Amino acid sequence: MTAALEPVTLKYGFHRTRKMRKADTLRRPPARRQRPFSSFSALRYRLLALLAVIGPGFITANVDNDPGGILVYSQAGAKYGYMLLWTLIPTTIALIVVQEMAARMGAITGKGLSDLIREEFGLRMTFFTMAVLGLADFGNIASEFAGLATGMGIFGISKYIAVPAGALLVWLVIVRGSYKPVERVLLILSMIYFAYPVSAILAHPDWKLALKDTLVPQFNSDPGYIVMIVALIGTTITPWMQFYLQASVVEKGISKRNYGLTRIDVIFGCIVTDVIAFFIVVACAATIFHSQHREITDAAEAARALAPFAGRFASLLFAIGLVNAALMSAAILPLATAYNICEGLGFESGIDRRFSQAKIFYSLYTILIVGGAGFVLIPGLPLLKVMVISQVANGILLPFVLIFMLKLINRERLMGEYRNGFWGNLIAGSTSVVMVLLTIALIYNSITGA
Repeated sequence: MTAALEPVTLKYGFHRTRKMRKADTLRRPPARRQRPFSSFSALRYRLLALLAVIGPGFITANVDNDPGGILVYSQAGAKYGYMLLWTLIPTTIALIVVQEMAARMGAITGKGLSDLIREEFGLRMTFFTMAVLGLADFGNIASEFAGLATGMGIFGISKYIAVPAGALLVWLVIVRGSYKPVERVLLILSMIYFAYPVSAILAHPDWKLALKDTLVPQFNSDPGYIVMIVALIGTTITPWMQFYLQASVVEKGISKRNYGLTRIDVIFGCIVTDVIAFFIVVACAATIFHSQHREITDAAEAARALAPFAGRFASLLFAIGLVNAALMSAAILPLATAYNICEGLGFESGIDRRFSQAKIFYSLYTILIVGGAGFVLIPGLPLLKVMVISQVANGILLPFVLIFMLKLINRERLMGEYRNGFWGNLIAGSTSVVMVLLTIALIYNSITGA
């Protein structure tokens, strides 16, 4: 037998000659040429990857624009026009620095901030952190439901209907949901914040003056002006944000492999939240600042004041943004507290777990929701004093949280090559010192009423 006719045993047990195999090859259609991986395909892949991890940074930063924050931005525009817009630039930088640190620690260590504080600094310090954060958050939760009550009041709905309905809604979304669906809901709610840019455009502001005052700082010796600067910057970085962001990064399963995209999510969220703040200030500066009544005691009052100048539609958009901010904050703040306490004490936590798997976590969340909403419904209680006490508690806790974060992120045993470098420490340390000083000043002014 010639070499060409030599039998070849195939895997399936029957014989074919090499000549027959060659004939089969000739009959086979030519293979398609692989298309090169185009730049468009690469961009599409990166965009899909970004959309897969976006959420924790964007949601956390947007919740920072809660009813209390909206009130501060509204007061800034109503009292001083565009003059305070410049403060949003250093505020954004400070927010990015601190939020990026929290997200990086979550991605690299796979642990929440309370978990790391307990492991590295002991249970006593963890308990102190939990107690003060719980007190501050309870006051903040009550103020969120108060914002919901005043916002829905614009639409003629009583707080005795709006607050229980809102509390039940956020409880069902969190307790009955899992992480991904809840995150989608929160992302959709975050989009509603863009009602504020539309409201500002309808107010027909002086864009040239607004841009100038954003880029060129203006200083004024008026004590009220200084207090407003402290309030604007001091309301930006709060302790609960760091606990919630780091816990949500861990729960989403983000690791060092895809942290680069999460970092984009954090930076993008910080920029967007202060862009929204910019438009809130602009809307009130273009309208209420030119009126005789510039004093605003709650964010709903700002929404009503817009109507004579920017029209009913702009006023309604402002009110919708306020209600949305109240609902988001009322959902997230109790979560941050529940994460903090359960991580610190070693209990199971996370909205991907069922109630039976994380009873302490969900029970704490329920108590905070019921307590905060119920507090608002009690007639005659001094809600303003509660808000002041919560600010003081935040101020007491914030220096500790920032110091903890700087110490943790510089430990090679925890962070390895991802710890802060010289410039990172310089920027973060300077930001921390400035924020501590501003918070102390805010507490002083809150206590003295200056």
